[in-house]
Amino acid sequence: MMSAVSGDYIGQKARSNWLRLRTLVYVRWFAIAGQLLALLLAQELYGIVLPFLPCLLAVGLSVLGNLIAITAYPDNRRLSEGETVFMLLFDIIQLSFLLALTGGLNNPFAVLILAPVTIAATVLPTRLTLFLGSVAVFLVTLVSSFHLPLTTQDGAILRMPNVFAFGFWVAILVSIAFIAVYTRRVTIEMASMAEALLATQMALAREQKLTDLGGVVAATAHELGTPLATIKLVSSELTEELEGQDDLQADARLIGEQAKRCGDILKSMGRAGKDDTHLRTAPLIAIVEEAADPHMDRGKLVQFEVLGPPTNHPTIPRKPEIIHGLRNLIQNAVDFSRETVFAEVNWSDEFVSVRISDDGKGFSPQVINRLGDPFVRRRFSSDTTSRPGYEGMGLGLFIAKTLLERSGARVDFSNGFDPLTPGMAENHRGAIIHVEWPRSTIEVPESFILEQNRPIR
Repeated sequence: MMSAVSGDYIGQKARSNWLRLRTLVYVRWFAIAGQLLALLLAQELYGIVLPFLPCLLAVGLSVLGNLIAITAYPDNRRLSEGETVFMLLFDIIQLSFLLALTGGLNNPFAVLILAPVTIAATVLPTRLTLFLGSVAVFLVTLVSSFHLPLTTQDGAILRMPNVFAFGFWVAILVSIAFIAVYTRRVTIEMASMAEALLATQMALAREQKLTDLGGVVAATAHELGTPLATIKLVSSELTEELEGQDDLQADARLIGEQAKRCGDILKSMGRAGKDDTHLRTAPLIAIVEEAADPHMDRGKLVQFEVLGPPTNHPTIPRKPEIIHGLRNLIQNAVDFSRETVFAEVNWSDEFVSVRISDDGKGFSPQVINRLGDPFVRRRFSSDTTSRPGYEGMGLGLFIAKTLLERSGARVDFSNGFDPLTPGMAENHRGAIIHVEWPRSTIEVPESFILEQNRPIR
């Protein structure tokens, strides 16, 4: 399983190529139009005297940059990491130059310096986001001290009081840091969740394919049963009739043996077929035992216990998401148990539940509230010592929790009790995972169980 660290690195590399050239070009055209409109309104409507030619030069740099971009490259080009940094750095410098010509931080449009940093936090790695953020902070600080003043036609200088100017400078710096960190965190969470959901879909698709394959093989074995039996019967009769003809009798015997072998192979391959109505459902304990089957020979004892009443045993569908989800939970318990894993099934008229526990160290208090999120790295702090190289456990639990919740279950994670509590049995101090369904949503009605088999199409 991919570790959380390597997965995040790959995710960052992939996100650096998310941005298309067309996107930044369109955003820059919008910014150019806004800058020109602001310059015209400030001069014509409010009578502010501006160094119009230098301002047009600053805006013209952006126009020139866009024209070069759309001429040299196709619109659908995805920018590399370095190209994205260059374009965002150009925008920061261009805007800072324009602010220096139009009053510095006395210009309310100085807040637009946040835009390139926000884009960087969304698509670039942390180190490059820090670089662009630092450049923005440096240039804002520089512009706050070195800029041309805003003056009216009668010579009055438009300037904020020093305390307001200082507050505006601090607000921009804090906003750069806060928005960059906030945007970066949200982007990483979204990307991690998207990658984890993709892994969940792949796991479910794999389980579905295995289930479908089992159904096809089982149906094939059923359909071929009669002709194979006929071949064996005929070969047996031929063997008796060809007494004394050793060569022909050996061939007839070989035909019978190979027909029997075909039947055995099909039977072993088709243990479960979903197109057989009776095999598309099973008692709850049978589903749990099937989910645990791949982990029964891993050196740990898996104990099954039925706690529900002896009557009214629920029958549930053999859905791939239920089997795969329970299998992941049992695998996790086997991985971290000392000797024994306990799988308990229970039911009443209102609920159906499965509780999986082990005799290990339990969940670490540092991660127990995050279980079910993708890429929780370790179950407890000593894990890397006892089981070196085991990482990414949170993705498996995320897949299990997501799949089981899709079937209508509620999944809870807890520990048996405080390991420091005296007088408690040692083998019950591990982790507990409780899965519970409303019985009305998970139980298969008897009419469905008894319906006729459906042909494979």
